[in-house]
Amino acid sequence: MPDLATNPIDPSDLAAAKKRARNDARDVRSEAKATTGPLAGDLLQAQFLDHVPMAADAVVAGYWPMNDEMNPVPLLKRLVKDKVQCVLPAVTAKEKALEFREWRPEVELEDGPFGTSHPPANAFVLSPGIVMLPLLAFDTSGYRLGYGGGYYDRTLADMKSSGSTVLAVGIAYQSQQIDAVPHGELDQRLDLVITENGAHQFS
Repeated sequence: MPDLATNPIDPSDLAAAKKRARNDARDVRSEAKATTGPLAGDLLQAQFLDHVPMAADAVVAGYWPMNDEMNPVPLLKRLVKDKVQCVLPAVTAKEKALEFREWRPEVELEDGPFGTSHPPANAFVLSPGIVMLPLLAFDTSGYRLGYGGGYYDRTLADMKSSGSTVLAVGIAYQSQQIDAVPHGELDQRLDLVITENGAHQFS
């Protein structure tokens, strides 16, 4: 069996391996949310501000939480209060990169595909230098287990290929860390993962 921590898994086995991992990871994340409780968002805020370097003109992409995802909204509100431009992702078409639309607390969100929520189409579109990513699991090499749509991987790859500098920051509960995430050649590694307990940095 290949070393999943460092080597991509064979494409013929990848989908099945990810499906098995997602089933386990959903249960772990649900338990983590129930255990950590409503303070998780405040704990995340403190850890993010302590560990993520941010320029004065930074544009930060968050996400609107769904299901049992770690809630970054308290952090986003704090960033806006501190005059940081924040954006949320919007799915505009299948197999296309995400579009990042300006967000402020007073913005009324619209329903998107897959249960997501995003600012309206007339919001300003900005290119973030820091992107927060929700996830089901992460490993010690910085690989992320997502939901299978590939939108974040596609987006990060497009941004990097265009010459943009982007810091990919996974947002998770500490218990979502696993030994190895099944990954293929198209899966993008994270630079950091921020949890309620601290930060994991990947070289």
